[in-house]
Amino acid sequence: MKALARRRRLALADLTYTVHVLTTAYAAVDRELPPLLAATPDIVLMFGVAGRRRELCIETQARNARSVLYPDAAGCRPSSGVLASGGVAALRGAAPFARLLGALRGRRIPARLSRDAGRYLCNYAYWRALESAGGRRPLVQFVHIPEVALAPRRRGARPLPAFSSLVAAGEALLVALLAASRR
Repeated sequence: MKALARRRRLALADLTYTVHVLTTAYAAVDRELPPLLAATPDIVLMFGVAGRRRELCIETQARNARSVLYPDAAGCRPSSGVLASGGVAALRGAAPFARLLGALRGRRIPARLSRDAGRYLCNYAYWRALESAGGRRPLVQFVHIPEVALAPRRRGARPLPAFSSLVAAGEALLVALLAASRR
């Protein structure tokens, strides 16, 4: 995200960026996300690493679910498997998913739509951001990325995307979201 914020492209020239890396803890998301959203951004583009995925996954919804098996980085293990008791099963994003997918594939970046943001902090942060937006502004999107290839991998290992490809993907997504937010 920091590399993306440093890129200068005419289509993004009038944007003001705020780059923030959320701490990998439920309480931290609850503490750090609301002030970011209170700044009334037009777009919230969130990324999380999903090591088992082979392509970028454009998440279309956040589920009202979380794992009680895995503690967060602070050691907190949720006591409930739902995010909102008695709430809807999922919150659907309002981003133009097909346009986002097309923007990535147009750059030959392996990508797909996903209806499963997991049951850990990625899903939790996406849920909280969508819940805060309430179907209005900001336009919120979460994208899972695979591990990044920072060094050569052993022979026969599954290929990973290059860092530069992920930065280009972030830029393509941002341009598509910007166009959608201005309609």
